[in-house]
Amino acid sequence: MAKQSLLFVGSVNRTTDYSDTARGEGLTVYLFDEETGEALRQSVFKGIDNPTFISIEPRRHLLFANSEVYGWNEGVVSALRFDPQTGELRYLNKQPTLGSIAAHNGVDRSGNYLFVANYHHEPRWGGYFGEDVPGQAVAVFPIDERGWIGAPCSSVAHVGRGTDPERQNEPHPHCTMTSPDNRFVLVADLGINHVVTYRFGAGKLTHSSAFDLPPGSGPRHLKFAPDGRSVYVINEVSSTVAHLGYDAATGRLSLRQVISTLPDGFSAWNNCSELQISPDGRFLYAANRGHDSIALFRIDPRDGSLAALGRVPCGGKIPRNIGLTPSAGHLLVANQDSDRIAVFGRDPQAGTLTLVGAIEVGTPMVVAMIPR
Repeated sequence: MAKQSLLFVGSVNRTTDYSDTARGEGLTVYLFDEETGEALRQSVFKGIDNPTFISIEPRRHLLFANSEVYGWNEGVVSALRFDPQTGELRYLNKQPTLGSIAAHNGVDRSGNYLFVANYHHEPRWGGYFGEDVPGQAVAVFPIDERGWIGAPCSSVAHVGRGTDPERQNEPHPHCTMTSPDNRFVLVADLGINHVVTYRFGAGKLTHSSAFDLPPGSGPRHLKFAPDGRSVYVINEVSSTVAHLGYDAATGRLSLRQVISTLPDGFSAWNNCSELQISPDGRFLYAANRGHDSIALFRIDPRDGSLAALGRVPCGGKIPRNIGLTPSAGHLLVANQDSDRIAVFGRDPQAGTLTLVGAIEVGTPMVVAMIPR
């Protein structure tokens, strides 16, 4: 029998201030064939606004989706349950996120808590209505036995700014990630140019340390290496990937390397978006919006350092998000401005990517997959 996975796609169905296209329907579910790279549409859930980021808790068949809507003082995060065979989604409940522009969410290693990062409005978008209230950078929510999201049990605010006057004039948290042992939560804040480490226990966040990246980096998303010794940060503003050493005892970070995602001599506009690491820890993939490519890197198993392997066109325009299939045999690229998810076959030995197909879907913003 062919290996099959459930593919969930979040798409914009209301215009945003960074994109005037909104041709999505909400959350679309596909059955993805891992052998052929083909996807069969199963269902669509339209009762949600702008699900720009989603995460999955597979043990209880739960999906969590942020609603990122400009002008709202608070974003919203929704809980849905999916059928493990068909992927059909059923709404459970929602909670306000205690901050505007809810950009990212993730479930802790226990599956009992949900984290939401609130990017906050930017004055450069126009129509800025003053200080965001309640203005929390990160909020923590309990997940009850029904899969419902409870009222927030902890939250933190960030202060400060970076060196880029246009992109870093205030905090812009963009991602949260729990440590392998679930004792720490790392938050990438593009605006203050920090990765902030919090101790985590009993649903509470306590500030532990903050790591300052090279000026003007603009950290967007981060991933732990499979061995837990390294953290890789994709920097939106500087179009780089930073390799950080990670101290599991203290949660502290140290800079090991910074490497560009772009070819030498490229000077046009570019913002990085997402990164993925192969399950064997040998390869890293980074998405370039503007250059419209996927940068490939080899990871040295001895020290975690990165070596550039080149780039491939992303199969569309503005690759907002990328995701590896459960088998890691394919990489999917959500091309926001092309109404297309590009499907790449992946060579597990060389790490190379080959375009093998596409999934047509309006304004795709995020992809997430689990085995069926």
